[in-house]
Amino acid sequence: MPPASKKKNITKPRVTQRKKVKKETSVWVKIKYWLIFLFVATSIVLGYTYRHGILYYLGFKPLHAETLTKEERKLADLRIYEIVGRHKDKVFGLDISEYQGKINWQDLQKAEEEFPLHFIFIRATAGNDRTDLQFKNNWRKAKANGYIRGAYHYYRPDENSLEQAERFIKTVKLQKGDLPPVLDIEKLPRDQTLESLKLGLQRWLSRVESHYGIEPIIYSGESYYTDFLKAEFSGYKLWVANYSVFGEKIKSDWHFWQFTDKAQIKGIEGNVDVNIYNGSLEELMREIISEK
Repeated sequence: MPPASKKKNITKPRVTQRKKVKKETSVWVKIKYWLIFLFVATSIVLGYTYRHGILYYLGFKPLHAETLTKEERKLADLRIYEIVGRHKDKVFGLDISEYQGKINWQDLQKAEEEFPLHFIFIRATAGNDRTDLQFKNNWRKAKANGYIRGAYHYYRPDENSLEQAERFIKTVKLQKGDLPPVLDIEKLPRDQTLESLKLGLQRWLSRVESHYGIEPIIYSGESYYTDFLKAEFSGYKLWVANYSVFGEKIKSDWHFWQFTDKAQIKGIEGNVDVNIYNGSLEELMREIISEK
């Protein structure tokens, strides 16, 4: 057996080294957990802050008007006020559907003193079997109250495109003074490829243009359009939905900009979308159907 002193000299360095390794490991474990915590916390905060934009990108829109807190209402109104102030040379309008319920058109007219509105896009159909419950009433009342009106179709990716086009054509009788028809595409397909989706969209656009004799407008979220549609459909006029707090001015290639889904306007219960036309009223009048 070796002398005790030598045994000490051999054992002590090993214990010290083991403690050192253990200490270093413990520090890295703590750093690792802190990084994970920060990543999760940041993801939660960003996810909550941009929850509406994320949901919109994924193609989900709430079926009913969102109820805002007082603070959220103030922030939404402030952003609307700022954007309206920056676009005084442009033209403003709404887009509506059955989710706005029954509109009080008389009160809506009074609201124009504070918020001048010139056009209204109205949802007509969805998919190959759905007509908006308020379309007939909204379509008639919009014209009767002096608004430039337009109709849009909510496209369902996994349904037959030509059947969807026929549904829209059967429902919407465009007249002189109306805006071109609109194709609203927001969702990605579940049961078909992107190429099949694009083929279906083109078939819808071609059929509707052939029937009405005017090229339709495409409506979509900015990210969705940029990622999936721009390469093939850049020739069409574009109506973009973008609610980003960083968006301050309408972009040159946006024909219409839906800049908020949180406006409160007299005559409409709950929230409603507000849009900017990228031009003057005279220019908008040149966009409408001139003969029918």
